[in-house]
Amino acid sequence: MTSVEGMGRSRGRPNRSPMPDSKAEAIAELMLEVAQFFFRIRALGQKTGLITSWGGGAYGFMRSLALLGPLTVPQIAQMRPTSRQRMQRLADELAAEGLVEFIDNPKHRRSKLVRLTPPGLARYNELSSGLLSTSSTLGEAIEEADIRRTVEVVRRLSHDVQVQTE
Repeated sequence: MTSVEGMGRSRGRPNRSPMPDSKAEAIAELMLEVAQFFFRIRALGQKTGLITSWGGGAYGFMRSLALLGPLTVPQIAQMRPTSRQRMQRLADELAAEGLVEFIDNPKHRRSKLVRLTPPGLARYNELSSGLLSTSSTLGEAIEEADIRRTVEVVRRLSHDVQVQTE
């Protein structure tokens, strides 16, 4: 019996899931591996400085601004599985460090936009370079095409989970 066998069973009755048991077990195994990988990534992020005293969310927050431009705190919160209040605290902490600033929002008088400052963009670029440097040391025996397929599978499953939690 695998570590995930029996997860879809209740009191000896077969799971009435629309997926075949083997596919459900494969997805469950992937979920468990991704969770374990997450904790290892977090430990590596702490070691390399990607995860700071603000937590891992600071890099993601700055990445959103670097890629999409100025956003409101509620927009940033909608992009991730966290609360608007958590994102507001993070925005305030990053602003106190001079990495982001609040600017007027032409579309909404009271909801300010958050944008990276020049030091914030420099810090984001520094963290991104560190991430790429660390990433270049991983997966030597794995083909790039396999990694890209894995990214797509995880992205699709993440979307399915998001739909179920909304």
